[in-house]
Amino acid sequence: MIKIICVGKVKEKYLKDGINDYLKRLTKYHKIEIIEINDSNMEDEAKEIIRHINSKDYVITLEIEGNMVSSKELSNLIDKIFITNSSIDFIIGGSEGLSNSVKNISNYKLSFSKLTFPHQLFRFLLLEQIYRTFKILNNESYHK
Repeated sequence: MIKIICVGKVKEKYLKDGINDYLKRLTKYHKIEIIEINDSNMEDEAKEIIRHINSKDYVITLEIEGNMVSSKELSNLIDKIFITNSSIDFIIGGSEGLSNSVKNISNYKLSFSKLTFPHQLFRFLLLEQIYRTFKILNNESYHK
């Protein structure tokens, strides 16, 4: 199981369409769930995020200070995680970022860039990279 726990709702139709497209594509490979947390203050968001994390889940927080990896390296990381864990939780914070209480339970801090992205767009980017991961792991062609 892959859970994407994210703060905020996607409002733009074009992003909703793209997100739904990747969710549909991913069902071929793995069960995936998106959990939306309401925008609030950082500590209330953290409580709600943590409420959705099981103690056995492998937690990957998306942080600007995190490790930057290639798509191939991300696919290798996800493959290794699934050897010992049945569930990976990706955490996308809100406009204020993630509280230390969420960062402290992270097993891996991942950064896509030093740039700041809107969380709505980032959800789309994350789903695309997860899809790319499964294409790589299954030796299936996909655009580079």
